[in-house]
Amino acid sequence: MWLFSRKGPSGFSAASTAEQVTEGIDGSGLTAIVTGASSGIGAETARILALRGVHVVMAVRNISAGREVQEAIRKEIPNAKVDAMELDLSSSSSIKDFALKFNHSNHPLNLLINNAGVMATPFILSKDNIELQFATNHIGHFLLTNLLLETMKKTVHESGREGRIVNVSSRRHKFSYPEGIRFGRINDESGYKSLLAYGQSKLANVLHANELSRRLKEDGIEISANSLHPGAIATNLFRHFSIVTGIIDVLGKHILKTVQQGAATTCYVALHPHVKGVTGTYFSDSNIAEPSLQAKDIELAKRLWDFSSTLIHQSDP
Repeated sequence: MWLFSRKGPSGFSAASTAEQVTEGIDGSGLTAIVTGASSGIGAETARILALRGVHVVMAVRNISAGREVQEAIRKEIPNAKVDAMELDLSSSSSIKDFALKFNHSNHPLNLLINNAGVMATPFILSKDNIELQFATNHIGHFLLTNLLLETMKKTVHESGREGRIVNVSSRRHKFSYPEGIRFGRINDESGYKSLLAYGQSKLANVLHANELSRRLKEDGIEISANSLHPGAIATNLFRHFSIVTGIIDVLGKHILKTVQQGAATTCYVALHPHVKGVTGTYFSDSNIAEPSLQAKDIELAKRLWDFSSTLIHQSDP
């Protein structure tokens, strides 16, 4: 990643690691939920937050893999406070079960890292009959955030510390379908393009953060909501592209970020004091960045919010 080491206004660059961007930060007393923390940048995010003293709850689909990461973190960081809980973001039932258990645990919630995702899958419907990428990457996190928001508000009120919600999006949000979100054709297999559908779900991540930020500011609640591009990273998200995997093996160290670098922007937005009070903003390489025009469309964000709420209610038993 030596090709992209120029530092931005924050003092960090694409080459900065998560350890570097959080150096000297004390996260003691904070509790974070990190989705998709059993591998890749989610696992590294969990490790770094634990390293900085944060109590981390790893929300993972594969609980056995999550517990392996949990034990690895505890082995490296003996005083780490890290737990693993099962969560399938493609299932509203699983999300509701997770939120119910967490909300009844009496744990505070300072940080919510909506990190988990799937990429460029063949056309598949989720357990709630929603196209899988849109269901997992956006709708699942939308529902999870809504169900945890009252606990986060309570934590902010009692602690006096700002809450932060972080949506891990992607630069691919700039490459969605022409209309941005195919509201009337989310589940339409005809015309489905896996990478465009991925871009659509990542655009939804940015729009969700922006509209959530607007609503929280209107209500005068000290919770920020931001989105970010972690960078191109050699993770298992590329498993559906054997050709891409081969290129990564040859050129990865020169053109792609390491997992340690890939988790940097997430950790920066979640913990760094320079981000205090910053909300409705898109980040890349641990610096403020420019999203697409569609991502800044206020009316599109409002429409997505209403559409997502309707989808969630339709999945209710």
